[in-house]
Amino acid sequence: MSWLRTRLFHAYARLRRPMTMGVRGLVENEDGHILLVRHTYISGWHMPGGGVERNEPCVEALRREIEEEAGILMNGAPVLAGVYSNHASFPNDHVMLYHVPPGIWTQGKATALAEIAEIRWCPPDDVPDGTTNGTRLRLAEFYLGQARSPYWSGKAL
Repeated sequence: MSWLRTRLFHAYARLRRPMTMGVRGLVENEDGHILLVRHTYISGWHMPGGGVERNEPCVEALRREIEEEAGILMNGAPVLAGVYSNHASFPNDHVMLYHVPPGIWTQGKATALAEIAEIRWCPPDDVPDGTTNGTRLRLAEFYLGQARSPYWSGKAL
C-alpha cells in the first residue's frame, strides 16, 4: 500500500512542479559514522533529506529535512558535494548532496516521527542491507574516490 501512496505523491508533485529538486545530507558524527534513515513510505536506507519547497533555498530545505527526520540541528554551513540527475526515479528530478561534517551540527529531537521508521549511524564502508544504490554510489564517490556519476542511481534512462 505504501507504493500506491508514493506513486500518488509523485503524480501530484509532477503536476504541481514539472521540475523537482531534492536535497540529501551526508551527515557525519565525530566517530566518522554516517547517518542513514529508513522511511515508513518507501523501502531502503537513505541519507536524510527530501524535497525543496517553492521559494525555499536548498540549504534551508536540507536544514528542515535533517531536523525533521533525525533531529540534526545545523549551526554551520554544509558543503555542496554534488548535484545529480535522478530521472530514473522521477522524470526531471535533481538531487543536491551536502556534506554535513561533525562540528556544524548538534543533536536535537526529530519532529517527523511518523515519517521515519528507523535511523542508524554506521561506518561508511559498512552500511545496512537494503541501502539504496544511489546512497551506496555517493558513499563510494565520497569515501573511496570512485569516479562521479551525474546520475543519482548511477545510470541514465
